[in-house]
Amino acid sequence: MQQEQNQPEVGVMIDLAKPDDFLVIAETLTRIGVPSKKAKTLFQSCHLLHKRGTYRIVHFLELFILDGKQSTITEDDYRRRNTVAKLLEQWKLCKVLDRVPLEFVAQVSELKIVPFREKKDWALIAKYTIGNRKPE
Repeated sequence: MQQEQNQPEVGVMIDLAKPDDFLVIAETLTRIGVPSKKAKTLFQSCHLLHKRGTYRIVHFLELFILDGKQSTITEDDYRRRNTVAKLLEQWKLCKVLDRVPLEFVAQVSELKIVPFREKKDWALIAKYTIGNRKPE
């Protein structure tokens, strides 16, 4: 894959198990993240980015980098992103194509995974929305 000028490579490249899995993965990612300590609020960590026929699991702070904005992404954020990609593969929703980064993972206990049946009990917050750019 050829990289656009000044566009860093971000995320973990994946293949979908089935074409219909795009929406399943996107919905699943809304339920994986960092919980608030005070309330049943979950802040989504990762998103599914589809660009030019490729799919990547990206941390929301990587999306700020792609937008040319400041980002405070840390090593722990990259580790959580890699763990999320690894979990999606274990759940047979995708195949991870980038093997090297997955050696660099976080403990699953660092993430909250809200079961689908409990989704209605949680406030699921995305700190980034893909595809909703405001004109400058």
